[in-house]
Amino acid sequence: MTYFIASVLVLALFLWFPVSKLIWTVSVRRLTKKLARELSPSEITGQYKRARFITVFVSLVFSFLFNAQLLGIPGNG
Repeated sequence: MTYFIASVLVLALFLWFPVSKLIWTVSVRRLTKKLARELSPSEITGQYKRARFITVFVSLVFSFLFNAQLLGIPGNG
């Protein structure tokens, strides 16, 4: 059980930076296209905070599902 949780957290930690950058880039490009103008620094910062918040859930869910497929869910005989 401890190994499974550690594996999920380590993979989520490794995925944190690339996933947050990917979500942030897509979000900024989409908003720039939607507004048809360059974003202000405060808008870009807001999108970065939003991307980091979304990244927590995306990376944890992906990491859990990946480890469950690879290792199996502990306690399920």
